[in-house]
Order: sequence, then C-alpha cells, then structure tokens
Amino acid sequence: MVTSHGHRAAAIVAAAMFFAATAASGQAAKAKAKGTSAKASFKLSAPDLESKGRITAAHVFNSFGCSGQNISPALNWSNAPAGTKSFAVTAYDPDAPTGSGWWHWVMYNIPASETGLAAGVGNGRNAPKGSQQGMTDFGTKGYGGPCPPAGDKPHHYHFKVYALKVDKLDVPGNATSAMVGFNLNANKLATATVTGLYGR
Repeated sequence: MVTSHGHRAAAIVAAAMFFAATAASGQAAKAKAKGTSAKASFKLSAPDLESKGRITAAHVFNSFGCSGQNISPALNWSNAPAGTKSFAVTAYDPDAPTGSGWWHWVMYNIPASETGLAAGVGNGRNAPKGSQQGMTDFGTKGYGGPCPPAGDKPHHYHFKVYALKVDKLDVPGNATSAMVGFNLNANKLATATVTGLYGR
C-alpha cells in the first residue's frame, strides 16, 4: 500500500529529475549553439573577385583557348576557430563537364599564423613558409585559372579556406586533389567560401 507520503516523495523525485534533465538539455543546446556560432563566424573574402563582380582576365587561365594572366586572387580570412593549427585553400569548378568537376587550386600546410594569401601566391610567388601546392586537374601543381568551354553558361568557381586541427596533412607530394580533399574534410574545424563566376 502506497501512502500519501510515498506519493509526495515520488513526485518530488520526478520533479527533480525533470528539472535536472531540462537544465542539462539547455546547457547542451547552448554549447551546440556556441559551437555553431564559432564556425559560422569564420569568414573568407576575395577583394579582387568581390569588387569586380565576375572573375576578370587577371585570374583566367592562359591556355586551352583562354588568354588570361593566370594570377591567383588575393584571399583574406578572419575569426578562425580555437584550435586551428593550419589552413588550406582550394578552388573548384563543379560545372566543368567532366562528371567530377575541376580542381583549379590546392594549397595546404599554410601556417596558423597566416590570415590570408597575397595575389600570385598560387603561382609560386611569396608563398607562406612551409606551405605546399597540390596537384590540380591541369596535371600540374599551383593555381590554374578558369577556362570553361566557349558558349557555356558562366561557371561557378568556389574558393574555399579550411581551418584544420593538424599542423600538416599526411599526404604524399604527388597526392591527387581528391586525396588532399579527403584529408581536408577529415581534419577540418571550419570552412568559409567565396564564389566567382566566369564564362566566355
């Protein structure tokens, strides 16, 4: 037989458990929101691309029927998440008629002290100490600018910076862009992207 005291004690215990669970849920939600906010605050800008709207001849490839200057654009990033030990940058065209897009630039092992890349760094000029250039779909290392098929609608070129939890990627020097990309995604803390358009 359960007494009124027993009912009261059970109610008190149940209430305590409810409030404890509610508090824990609230703390978890706040922690998740804080983490999401930290990732969302990581930003990338590309002054050359943004101020001129579309990608200009300075950054376009100089072959395959294109006659640009093939200079990698300047990139600036800010608010990297805590724990960032290095950065990486990629440029990718998902609209290329290959079935797998086209990797235009892969650069990794950029020191955590860096907050951007100057124009031309992807061409081997003044690259941050210790950084590495990866293979692109042109079959070479370094920046290769846009050069979509003539008559195509403008392609989207995604320039992305990765904040990484490792100092260096453990990949061979001749690693494909896909292999580097796999390791980037496995070690990323946050990413930020800007997109430029180019057609001819």
